[in-house]
Amino acid sequence: MRKKTVQTSSTKSSTKGNTKSNTKGNARNSVKSSVKSSAKNSPQKAVKNVAPTVENVSVKQAVIIQEPSVEQNEQNIPTRQPDLGPRRSVAFIGSECYPFVKTGGLGDVMSALPKSLAKLNIDVKVIIPRYKCIPQKFQEKMEYRGSFDMNLCSDGKQYYVGIMEYQEDGVVYDFIDNDEFFSWGNPYTNLIDDIPKFCYFAKAALAALNYLNWTPDVVHCHDWQAALVPLYLRTCFQDTDVGRAISVLTIHNLKFQGIYDRKKIQYWSGLPDYVFTPDKLEVQKDAAMLKGGLVYADKITTVSNTYAKEIQTPYYGEGLDGLLSARWQSLWGIVNGIDYEVWNPATDPQIYKNYSVDNFRELKKINKIELQKECGLPQDENQFVIGIISRLTDQKGLDLVDRIMNDICCDGVQFIVLGTGDVRYENMFRYYQGIHPAKVSANIYYSDERSHKMYAGCDVMLVPSRFEPCGLTQLMALRYGTVPVVRETGGLADTVEAYNQFEGTGTGFSFANYDPYELLNAINYAKEVYYNNKEAWYYIQERGMRQDYSWYNSANIYKDLYNSL
Repeated sequence: MRKKTVQTSSTKSSTKGNTKSNTKGNARNSVKSSVKSSAKNSPQKAVKNVAPTVENVSVKQAVIIQEPSVEQNEQNIPTRQPDLGPRRSVAFIGSECYPFVKTGGLGDVMSALPKSLAKLNIDVKVIIPRYKCIPQKFQEKMEYRGSFDMNLCSDGKQYYVGIMEYQEDGVVYDFIDNDEFFSWGNPYTNLIDDIPKFCYFAKAALAALNYLNWTPDVVHCHDWQAALVPLYLRTCFQDTDVGRAISVLTIHNLKFQGIYDRKKIQYWSGLPDYVFTPDKLEVQKDAAMLKGGLVYADKITTVSNTYAKEIQTPYYGEGLDGLLSARWQSLWGIVNGIDYEVWNPATDPQIYKNYSVDNFRELKKINKIELQKECGLPQDENQFVIGIISRLTDQKGLDLVDRIMNDICCDGVQFIVLGTGDVRYENMFRYYQGIHPAKVSANIYYSDERSHKMYAGCDVMLVPSRFEPCGLTQLMALRYGTVPVVRETGGLADTVEAYNQFEGTGTGFSFANYDPYELLNAINYAKEVYYNNKEAWYYIQERGMRQDYSWYNSANIYKDLYNSL
């Protein structure tokens, strides 16, 4: 096929219609419309009118209005299907998506949320890079949809853009193909390479939508790697079909902003001079890609109610608290969910023994024994097994763990860690395994299978984060009846209710201040309940397993957001 050159200024290539999907193009075209003209009033937001303070934060769950159940009458008249509201089309743009490629929670969200939205009458397309590390079993099933050349840099340099397509679970996945940018074995390398790569990706994703003649109502981009998308929409693509879309930007972790030399970002992005000012992209004479996206996005979301409040303060705002406070009316906090089909102890094929909320008291211990065996620890169902599944970085509160590790490793306790990260923490856990070989198992790698077995086999999952936008570890732990011990920050505060022995409530244990001995007290409290009040412990587990943190609730809030635009 002859390559096409896509001009990203005012007009689209007249030939792009030749590559329309013959199976979905007509259906998609039939639902395209201006989002603004068909807007509806949304129900109560998860976060609305957020005050810029984290003092005395009260945790409120978003209210989801459930469709009332309708029973058939005596004449057995069939029930009418519920009205799912206006159909919206949404393009998700992000740097990773499970099961193709995943390095963290972003990959989970990019996977589970579109699938959940598709079940709610949303027409969804996901756009990610075609990394060479994507497993071959997926590469083989991709279909070629076309290619073109795109001008990228400020000097108009041309770059190849290929489009490969994969469909599953009602979602269309389009992969942007370019060996020059995506031939690395890991999605992220270093900013020297990542800045050009994601400038290219943000522009290529929008150019691909124009090429495919698929105009979404909403473009939903994620984190700094896709944060230039709102800027491109309002500059280079403003006079094209995709320029009609509304933009939503989700902050998964404000700490990572894509900050680099201003001249370098300006060259690679090809964006006009007027966006490189202190009120837009500029940060202390450098440029921050995330900041630009936050300025230009029509709506901003982040991944928990509490984190949406926290990032408007200097302590958590990473230098962007002023901007986020100014945009508080456009800021939504929506807690992430997890895929309940993947994370289900009753059906999980990766754990040793399946169990449910009805029989976990008898069967969960089998998973503990097998986990101990696999991790090289003494097999004893009476041991209090603590787990950490995490990136090993400062954010995760591991300096607190270091200061109290010898106190944790007392009689009756075993400690299992899984993850990679900073060499300091990798070596720290190896050291403690060396001096406590019967108590500590340091698994300095990541294994999806091992993580499932740890959720099923541990008694407690430790998440002592310095900050945590949402966190998925505690949600998976709750699902498997593994009691979370967490710091009261971000999504951890929103999703884990501290145990109250007097009222018989709570789903875990928590501590407020970033202090090692508060963490130790929380661990010791959990251990005391485990050993001395087993019935209360079982009820903590049961309440956690009965929580609903599936994507259904969160997807409904996102749908409300899209419908409000």
